Amino acid sequence: MGHVHAARHLLRAKDLADARYFEPLTVADLAAAAGLSAAHFSRQFKATFGESPHQYLLTRRLERAAALLRATDWSVADICFAVGAQSVGSFTASFHRVFGVVPLAYRAAYPPAERHLRIPRCVALAYGRPQNRTFREDKAAASP
Repeated sequence: MGHVHAARHLLRAKDLADARYFEPLTVADLAAAAGLSAAHFSRQFKATFGESPHQYLLTRRLERAAALLRATDWSVADICFAVGAQSVGSFTASFHRVFGVVPLAYRAAYPPAERHLRIPRCVALAYGRPQNRTFREDKAAASP
């Protein structure tokens, strides 16, 4: 297997981790996407990207969690499970190790999510509703 060809397989696994970080992915799942054994995949991934597949996946999850803490008012537990972490305790410990603060302290350093809205919440919610509804009663009422 040539070097460029192997890198493509590794990118396929990396793309899987980026796209489905919130799912319970394992190194074996990523290795299968790359078409390699788990041990060989782990060595190649670390040599190519500078971190283990597990660490890469954890980093993606924590980056997404940080974005959710800055932009939403979701609870830490909701964010924890939304990014694919299995327990709030391990999530908080990992977050503290990477960002230097616990999730609530990280959030406190940013303005509340509502401050990002420059229009009333009721208007934002109404505007966000789907415009192209497919309910039969909507079509029947629209065509008299």
